[in-house]
Amino acid sequence: MTLKGMVKGTRNMLGRYVFKWLYDKEIPFDVANNPYLPLMVNAIQRAGLGIKPPTTYELSGPILHEEVEEVRKWIEDYKQSWPRTEITLMSDGWLNKVSKNDFLTSWPIPQKIVEEVGDKYVVQFITDNARECVSSGSKLMDKRKHLVWTPCAAHNINLILEEISEIKIMKETL
Repeated sequence: MTLKGMVKGTRNMLGRYVFKWLYDKEIPFDVANNPYLPLMVNAIQRAGLGIKPPTTYELSGPILHEEVEEVRKWIEDYKQSWPRTEITLMSDGWLNKVSKNDFLTSWPIPQKIVEEVGDKYVVQFITDNARECVSSGSKLMDKRKHLVWTPCAAHNINLILEEISEIKIMKETL
């Protein structure tokens, strides 16, 4: 067997084990496009033979805490640009078991976010068009006159296209 054939076989074996892991944990295959995958594979290669993967405890404890700290530092660095750039907050809602938008059903949540970020830095809040989001956006603008609430353009376009698709001639065409 040639060296090229051995490498191809080894790579195929790696791919099969990655597949089994993804499939077993129901992880979408597009995770292969995630920029952290090659970094992880390189780290495994550098670690060499005999290295054991991190345990559940290590991942959910010390490693998680290190990553949280790294994100906090990144946020602190990012905050330095806020006086110069100002901020647009965006929210993508998700639904609870009774199909209510969990994030913005509670008016205090967006209010607390604006207060935490700093009222003077937030100029815009973008959400979808769910009734709860519109209500929260209106309340934010009432309380903070400089802030603008904007419905998500993609969500608006989607709603428009849904309405267009209900027109008889469009239904027949589609």
